[in-house]
Amino acid sequence: FAVPATRVEAISKHLEPSCCKSATGPGYRSPMDAMRAPKEKLLYIPCIYRNTPVDQPDYLATVDMDEASPTFCQVIDRMEVPNMHDELHHTGWNSCSSCFHDPTKKRRLFILPGLVSSRLYAVDVDTDPRKPRIEKVVDPETIHHKTGLANPHTVHCIPGGQIMISTIGDPAGNGKGGFLLLDSETFELQGTWEAPGHNPPFGYDFWYQPRHNVMISTEWGAPKRLLSGFDPADVTNGHYGRTLHVWDWTKREMIQDIDLGPEGWIPLEIRFLHDPSATEGFVGCALSSTVFRFYKTQKGDWAAHKVIAIPPKKVEGWALPDMPGLITDIILSMDDRFLYFSNWLHGDIRQYDVTDTKNPKLVGQIFLGGSICTDGKVKVCPYLAVTKDTELKAQPAPASIGGKRIEGGPQMLQLSLDGKRLYVTTSLYSGWDKQFYPDMMNAGSFLLQIDVDSEVGGLTLNKNVFVDFGNEPKGPVLAHEIRYPGGDCTSDIWI
Repeated sequence: FAVPATRVEAISKHLEPSCCKSATGPGYRSPMDAMRAPKEKLLYIPCIYRNTPVDQPDYLATVDMDEASPTFCQVIDRMEVPNMHDELHHTGWNSCSSCFHDPTKKRRLFILPGLVSSRLYAVDVDTDPRKPRIEKVVDPETIHHKTGLANPHTVHCIPGGQIMISTIGDPAGNGKGGFLLLDSETFELQGTWEAPGHNPPFGYDFWYQPRHNVMISTEWGAPKRLLSGFDPADVTNGHYGRTLHVWDWTKREMIQDIDLGPEGWIPLEIRFLHDPSATEGFVGCALSSTVFRFYKTQKGDWAAHKVIAIPPKKVEGWALPDMPGLITDIILSMDDRFLYFSNWLHGDIRQYDVTDTKNPKLVGQIFLGGSICTDGKVKVCPYLAVTKDTELKAQPAPASIGGKRIEGGPQMLQLSLDGKRLYVTTSLYSGWDKQFYPDMMNAGSFLLQIDVDSEVGGLTLNKNVFVDFGNEPKGPVLAHEIRYPGGDCTSDIWI
């Protein structure tokens, strides 16, 4: 893999000497090593039946992405979980590149939290990566009793042989941020990570940078308000968040709150730059449809400022007169040059050059479904919106692949380690899918591949690479997050 000269400056910080050069633990020595890794040959994708017409358990789909295989682009295994209505959502690993320095560690367990059930599954993907099997289950009663937390979300392995999982609520469905700790080998629940009394009002995602003794976490909302659907009044009534929480990594204490204000409602996915020395990153604010850059100041505290804003569309035939883009996932390329995010309601994916992190530059965009297609009931009001919207001159045409219309909008993203392929699924969360894209509940979601121009920017739908999850044996299903067996752009953190 040759690095073009124009990109050397942007990625040179990844080439610094490391204490881990001779290690053989899980993952990769550095983000640059990850970029040189072989192409992904398997994908793991949780598939959800909750809120669909199909009354079946969720399952983990294994998708063959080996172009030389006779089952290329097919689901080759479906590992059903033994319980109903878990709402499998985000996933992670027992070990990742943060443990690369430790040759005794191995990336062998794939962690599947149930967002609704609060159940945790540890899945053996080491014995046979093409046929995952459940090794251990932690039941919700154990989690509730031992931690007072519920609704697990983001999974990261952390140094010291532990798995850390963020939560968004308490057992009664109220908002409560916190973090579960489990042993990375035995999957025993050890308790909570945060110091006593340090629980933010809401939780969601998190990312840590040990070199700077910092972690930053984000907020969604109160589970009992959001799990059945979205009500705008709940924002006004304080049931959703707009704050970043800065933590002392060593003391496990919140040391600062960054209120993003009215332009920062529902900050979901947060990404530090992959460079372990970096003191900055980005967070996508779903409802406000903005991206904030957060950074460490010269004083030593942390701050954030808006660097991208997606204007709402003035519409007719929708629930509200203003339709937000709804930024639901963001991802950084391993060289920290490109930022990608999905506008789930507007229906587009955007690619920004963030070499200058203070001034992102739009270099790629593609529409893949969404709520404002020309064949839908929603009409963008031309005199109210398009004349003010420099990015949309006309409503986009509906997208289709394999002779079938793509329902829903682009949502979960995963970028190949070399930055050349962007995988996309179209389901956000079953309760909100049912509310905003009811046709997807019967049609199922898609896995799509976007071919990326990683030199100057540009996005193109690859019409030969896709999985239609509407054709599953037990009925159409909602496919969500995407992972690779060897680690990916959102699972691995370097220390």
